[in-house]
Order: sequence, then structure tokens, then C-alpha cells
Amino acid sequence: MAPKRPNGAGAIPGSKKPKKVESPARKPNGSAPLYAALDLGTNSCRMLIAEPNGSQFKVVDSFSKSVQLGAGLEHSGRLSRSSINRTIQALRVCRQKLKRHKVKRMRLVATEACRRATNGAEFMARVRRETGLILDIIEPQEEAQLAVVSCAPLVAPSTEQLLVVDIGGGSTELVWIDLTRVPEHQKSQSIMRMNHSFLNGERGESGARVVDWISVPLGVATLRDQFNDVEDDAARFALMSWFFEENLSEFAPYTDEQPREGFQIVGTSGTVTTVAASHLGLKRYDRNKVDGLTMTSDQIDAVIRDYLSLGPAGRQKDPRIGQDRQALIMSGSAILQALLRCWPTDRLSVADRGLREGMLYAQMSEDGVFQDKGGLGHGR
Repeated sequence: MAPKRPNGAGAIPGSKKPKKVESPARKPNGSAPLYAALDLGTNSCRMLIAEPNGSQFKVVDSFSKSVQLGAGLEHSGRLSRSSINRTIQALRVCRQKLKRHKVKRMRLVATEACRRATNGAEFMARVRRETGLILDIIEPQEEAQLAVVSCAPLVAPSTEQLLVVDIGGGSTELVWIDLTRVPEHQKSQSIMRMNHSFLNGERGESGARVVDWISVPLGVATLRDQFNDVEDDAARFALMSWFFEENLSEFAPYTDEQPREGFQIVGTSGTVTTVAASHLGLKRYDRNKVDGLTMTSDQIDAVIRDYLSLGPAGRQKDPRIGQDRQALIMSGSAILQALLRCWPTDRLSVADRGLREGMLYAQMSEDGVFQDKGGLGHGR
């Protein structure tokens, strides 16, 4: 256990109490209740605090930190001491934000790394003891459902077959939804209202039906770790892409030829948004330009080819990627390329949203705080 800092250490005798530093986050209007959603993944710890705003919600405060909780998990089966310490420090910051905003309604979840680690439950107990936060380790089914709900507003009215892909750090969720019996103006709303019919294959009241879903235990971090021993950059990328495709063999729609017309893929992940930012040539990431963007398969291939030509050193210098993510972007791109190879499609819809948005919508919908239940969105 790390030694505790003695009370008063570093303080100047007789000095005045330091002035409190105010958070740069905007202050809520005070009339609406605040909600929070925290997603502790294999690579990142991310949280949103938001307030309802009509049929949408506005983000009041946020937090995102690369904690690399799953570092070394692929080989040891356990969460390492250093990963745990990094994560607990990040969760303490989240706790401070929750306390400062006096958030009462929240959903805090952990995903693949904690599901797989032999010391996952022990880690959750330590988090509760040291931060006061109670995190739920959710099952892949709920993770997939939340991802689908968050992407619902991006579904096109003409979509008949929808594939939602959530590329995480430790796993990748794919959900295939049949919308052929849903009126065009109700496509998005039908997905939000699926609820219990999501997993049992039944057609919901709105006519939407989950044809199949799968949680592949390979994400950007775990896939990278599988091929860390391959030195050649291009060879490693090719091996990762084909290996991921092999793990899709049990996904029912995999073998079916799908017509391009009426077929839509929505991708949500840091990989997808980074590829989109690279395609747009952004010097600085802009969510408003990325979320909802449609990219062609040729445009995606061009970005991935550029990543390969840059090599590890070049990717580290790219402002959209950076040193910490240069290896992760290639494993994520390998997954993305495999998906486009399995289901040839002209376009992919980019979603800068995920579990946090899905959890916020679920909480607000359950409390009936939306003025119009038909839509979901969020602002900054």
C-alpha cells in the first residue's frame, strides 16, 4: 500500500487557506435534475454528467482518462497493481465531480476487463472502499443494448437492415436489427423502445427485431496484445484483421448476402471517430463535425492506408492519434477493415456516442423527464 501523505505536509506555517479553484465546467441551470453515467472500460474511464433538455440532454460536466486497466490482462488474467492504482485515481476525480454537482441519479458500470479478470470482484470492492463509488460489472448483453440505444438517432429513415458496431478496448459488440416492418418516421424511436424484446429475438411493439448479436472478446487493447510479438507493422495489421474476422463465424448474418440498398452500419468507438477526424483533416478534434458523419468504404480504406504508410513513428506524431493511441488505432482499424470486408457496403455512419449516452437516455426515459419521448440527442 502506498504511504499516506501526513496531514499538513507541504503547508506553510501561518499561511492562509488556499483559494478554491473553480471547475471550468458550466454550471447547470438549477431547475433540472442531474444525471451521471460512468463507463470503465479496458482502456479508458469516461463519465458524463447531464441535465434533461426537452427531448435531449445537455452535458454539464465530463471526464475522460486513458487508464489502461486491462494492460497485461491478456497474459496474466489479472488486473495489475499499477493499472488498478491509475484507475482508482481517475475514479476519485469522478467522485469529486459527482459530489460537486450533487448528482443523485447515476449509473456506473465496468465492462470487459473486469468481467475477465480473476480479481475483478476484488477490484470492485476496493473501488467502493477507497472512493465510495459502486460500479456494476455489466454483462455483454446489456453493453450491446446500451450501445444500440445511444446510436438510435443516427438511423436513417430508409434503413431496413441495421448493424451497430461498438469497438471497445476489451471486446467488440455487434447487433443486427431488422427494421423492415417499421415505418420510416419511426425507425429511431423503435430501437429506443425495444427493451425486453432486444435479447429474445421477438419483434417489439414497434416492429423492430434483433436478428442476432455477438460480443467478440477482442477489442483494440486485447487484439493488440494478441499480436505484440509481430514486429512488422503491415504484417501485424493483416494478421489482426483476419484473426478478428475468424471470430465472427458464429454471427448468423455473417454468411448472408445483404443488399446494399437499405443496409446501414453505425460504428461507435474511438477508432471510428479517429478515422473520421483523419478523413476530415481536422487539426483538432471537433465532435460536431464527426458525430453523424457518413464515410464511404473507399474513404475509410484511404485513411487506413495512410496510417500504415506513416508507420508507428509517424502515427505518434499525428495530432489526431498521438503516442498513447498509435498502436490501438491500428488494432481498431484492423477490426473496422474486417467488418467492411464481411459486409461490403458503400457507407458507414460515425457515432461519437456509446455506453454513457445509452445509460443517460435509459435513466431519463425511466424517470419520464423528457418532454418528447421520441428523440435522443445531446449537446455540449
